[in-house]
Amino acid sequence: MNINILEIISAFLVLFAIIDAPGSVPIFLNIKSQNRSIHPEKATLYSLIILIGFLFIGEWLLKLFQVDISAFAVAGAIVLLIISIEMIFGVEIFKNDNPSSDNSSTLFPVVFPLIAGPGSFTTLLSMRAEYHTINIILAVLINMIVVYFVLRYLSSVKRMLGDTGSYILRKFFGVILMAISVKLITSNLSQLIANVNAVG
Repeated sequence: MNINILEIISAFLVLFAIIDAPGSVPIFLNIKSQNRSIHPEKATLYSLIILIGFLFIGEWLLKLFQVDISAFAVAGAIVLLIISIEMIFGVEIFKNDNPSSDNSSTLFPVVFPLIAGPGSFTTLLSMRAEYHTINIILAVLINMIVVYFVLRYLSSVKRMLGDTGSYILRKFFGVILMAISVKLITSNLSQLIANVNAVG
């Protein structure tokens, strides 16, 4: 089976830093403040399926659509940039087009791009060259347990912070998220341009 505890721990820590579910709490709270629901069980299950699926077919899928990983990362970063604009300026850009009556934001933007996004996809592809697949899968599973508990107790966190605390965190982390998205765009855009020039 090639199960290696050190590989599991190492892969878990890398993915934990990239997914950063605890750090996304203000973003999740912002979504809930807009009277949109988040289902912890569904979000965890969808994220697990997407991440494990991408681990096996991600590279093939991108090649099928002739999409470079850098282009994919830029697209995901633009989505994060728009979310940050919503948080900072209090505007609604992502209109709810979900036909279900529960006004859920579980799949978008919680699962993608916040949990299973370009960062985690790129990390999974790079880890395939370093770790055994079974250890990466176990690391993903442990991270999804963390994600579940973060989403499960969002309401408790919101009660602890209160309306004022939630408002301050939303604005502050909106700026942080904007900075992260801009960094993702610029770093991957330069790589994308280099790849295009190389092909040309």
